Amino acid sequence: MAQKPSWWKRTLVRLADTICPTDLRLFVRAICSGPQAVGAACPSSRRLADYMASQAVGASKGYIVELGAGTGVITASLLDHGIAPERLVVVEKSALLAAHLRERFPDVTILEGDAADLAGLLGWRAQRVSAVVSSLPLKSLPKSTVDQIGSALDAVLPKGATFIQFTYSLRCRAIDWAQEVTCLHSRTIWRNVPPARVNVFAWGDG
Repeated sequence: MAQKPSWWKRTLVRLADTICPTDLRLFVRAICSGPQAVGAACPSSRRLADYMASQAVGASKGYIVELGAGTGVITASLLDHGIAPERLVVVEKSALLAAHLRERFPDVTILEGDAADLAGLLGWRAQRVSAVVSSLPLKSLPKSTVDQIGSALDAVLPKGATFIQFTYSLRCRAIDWAQEVTCLHSRTIWRNVPPARVNVFAWGDG
């Protein structure tokens, strides 16, 4: 028999259903059903999403891969910025959020799984990736996990490809990858809860 959610999780879900917008209600439900699969503190703001999407639109022809799409705020912005649905591939670890994304974006490829298994998830698409947009909580993950994700990215990103990552750490510094990355520029989005910094990297030697 499945274990019932604890009282505080049931209370949190009931409260979210009563007072929160739809995206936030879904976000709370995802945290309560599988907190290890949800890394963000809150759903991303539209301002954060728009800035991240604006950095991806210049990528060369090929697939744009979004990691950790959550409720789909950044996914929607990528589409609004002109990324064709057939070019967008979304990877989401939470089963609840992945199901929501498939319903919300029926023309986008939604893959449920772990970013550390990126090449396997992408299959034949892995050879045609031009940019990655990531909302993964890399600053809070164990270094061994970050190294696995870095290796997975290294397997699919050509040298010089664009890698876009947001973080709640406001210091402008590269993530401690084993691979070589170059931070091209960054911006702090103050009107996000909490404020977040978007870093744009060139992957590999360039």
